[in-house]
Amino acid sequence: MTHSLADDRSTVTGRRRIAFAVHTDTDGLPRLATLLRSLALTNPGVCEDFVVLHPGPDGSAFDALRRLHPRVVTRRADSRADLFRLEGYDTVVVLSPDMVVLGDIGELLRMRHGVGAVPQVLCDGDGGERRAVLPGGLLVLQRADVDDALAARLADGDPSLLPADVLVPVDARHDFLTRRLHDGTPVPSNVTVLHFTGPSDEHGHGPAAEARRRFEMSDEEFRAAYCALPGDKHPDLLAHCAPPLLETRPSLGLAHMVAEVYRRQGRYDEAVDVLAPVVADRLDAPRCQETLGVCLMALSRYDEAEARLLLAAASPDVAPRAFAQLARLAWLCGREEDAHAYALQGLEADPTDAGCHSWHVRTRPESREPHRPDAAGQQLAHVALFADGQENAGDKVLPEAVRMCFDSDTGPRRWYPQPVHRLVDEAALEQLNARRGVIVGGGGLFLPDTSPNGNSHWQWNVPDEILARITTPLAVFAVGYNVFDGQLYRRGRFAESLRVLVERSAFFGLRNHGSIERVRELLPEELRDRVRYQPCPTTVARYLLPDRFDPARRSDTVLLNCAYDRAGLRFGHDYGHFLAQMATALRELRERTDVRYAAHMPADEKFVHDLRREHGIGLPVEPLYDMSNDAVRDLYSRARLVIGMRGHAGMIPFGCGTPILSLVSHPKLAYFLSDIGREEWGLSVHDRELGPRLTERATAILDDHAAAVADVHDAQKFLWETTRSNLDELRETFGPA
Repeated sequence: MTHSLADDRSTVTGRRRIAFAVHTDTDGLPRLATLLRSLALTNPGVCEDFVVLHPGPDGSAFDALRRLHPRVVTRRADSRADLFRLEGYDTVVVLSPDMVVLGDIGELLRMRHGVGAVPQVLCDGDGGERRAVLPGGLLVLQRADVDDALAARLADGDPSLLPADVLVPVDARHDFLTRRLHDGTPVPSNVTVLHFTGPSDEHGHGPAAEARRRFEMSDEEFRAAYCALPGDKHPDLLAHCAPPLLETRPSLGLAHMVAEVYRRQGRYDEAVDVLAPVVADRLDAPRCQETLGVCLMALSRYDEAEARLLLAAASPDVAPRAFAQLARLAWLCGREEDAHAYALQGLEADPTDAGCHSWHVRTRPESREPHRPDAAGQQLAHVALFADGQENAGDKVLPEAVRMCFDSDTGPRRWYPQPVHRLVDEAALEQLNARRGVIVGGGGLFLPDTSPNGNSHWQWNVPDEILARITTPLAVFAVGYNVFDGQLYRRGRFAESLRVLVERSAFFGLRNHGSIERVRELLPEELRDRVRYQPCPTTVARYLLPDRFDPARRSDTVLLNCAYDRAGLRFGHDYGHFLAQMATALRELRERTDVRYAAHMPADEKFVHDLRREHGIGLPVEPLYDMSNDAVRDLYSRARLVIGMRGHAGMIPFGCGTPILSLVSHPKLAYFLSDIGREEWGLSVHDRELGPRLTERATAILDDHAAAVADVHDAQKFLWETTRSNLDELRETFGPA
């Protein structure tokens, strides 16, 4: 079975594309297989493209390599010189089939400048020594620093001729030559890459040969060794190695491992297929039952999921988590009392469990939204993510901003809330159709995770047949396509649900043109023109709440925000670089202004802790997640500048009239800046010169703040004109209250 995957749009965020690259002929393939095994077994969390340049035809000769690694890329090339002109990558780690990897090479992947190489000690003709870079040695190329002239020098076979400001010395342990070992000398324990300069069975090199033999094994032995490694393993590599092993060595533990990989990749149906036959109704496998229950819930197979989670809850070790999932499941199905009871059972098992506590509070009778059936005909139904507690502050401000576009009264008298994740069943359909209209928005609801369901494969949990029976006017308002760069998105079910949604909608507006482009790609041609532009309403708060913002006197404060959900997709190998660059910028900015940290949710505070630990810089924290919506807007409106990584850490202050700079780790930030024609307000978290550039742009804004504020106001005008025009149309669609 094949599945459509999301495009990798790394150029949107500047995410660094990394590859290992080797040139070989057919004779070198066995040694290359050993190199690949060694790389995977010593760096189990690394899974970058492995590019093999070769002079001959492709075909079955490379099948053995593809069995070992999911990202083997083969390209025709006549010589090793083509490695230095490799297109499509930002960083290329050049290896040789004569190498094996023995240790952590993360340091090489974090290099950001020049051409890294190991200066080797060589003997000259007079018996002396000199230091030079071997032509066939390890290189770490930053493609931005290798122009045609430098590539030609590398191709000529003498990397030591590179300019001093380009050549970056790398420690010898990363390209350790076996000729340095004599008379059975052991390989030093700190060596990460061992480079054979002669036959592996050369006399006196027994320990080196043994180091290589550790990785000369069958495919099954390799898979078993990889799956048995402790600690975190890369999900793509694990998903490649584990399933074939499960066919030859079936076990409950391995089945659970494969299912967990599939779950993290959003392949819930495959996870169920792997785990269900093995786990059956066993009570001695509670974690397997929990995983199976979560995956069934993600497929909207709620009755089966509940049965599995109840089996998991029988174990004291798993009970709190299982009861939290049961509470969520019951809430999704509209069973508030059952959800409350499950949460209470989880708290009885562990009174400190945060998940059960959250569901217990959310489902208390006094916490439930009051409904006014007598006012149904005057109400609009609002389908949205309604955050509460210490959830994302942006997700709290956003639904209110959507309602402000249609009515100054944003409360229950005028609005009927339909939580976006809750199943739309027959009873819910009846409630929606009783209203004068349904508004779905805003937020990045077109994404595959957070709260997956099998009905739509996006955030609104509505089956197609129910969606087609909504008879009241339906508007999709300021929704976004929120997929990360490189995030897998199995879009078949989503595309079909999307088609039904567009066909049924009287208005279909997305919050940026990047989302419009992505969604149109998934629609049949006859529906594409129905996808329109509707900016996020948080960006026009000055118009929705006139005379509220634009303070005559702002605080001398810069607010900073960072995000950590899906950190691997945001930062890749560059988090340490990002943190160091931010420290550089903050030291400069704190010389002239107060810098405070705006945390949209508690997890955002990781930046503050890491910054203090790694760089000795402390920042005071503004906990936006504990503030009211008015307090959030007031804080952002009084700041002189907001530097934000979350989408709404840019859009909310912008809407309040405050200058912004965006730390781009997700396409949606770049999309928004492109829409307003201010791409220069964005800096990629992967930018090699992020610190100095951020300092320069922030300083320019602070130096001429009045002009920066005027620029924000000017950029808002088009957004408001578009919104006002759309609202005029929608008022006719929904009719009078």
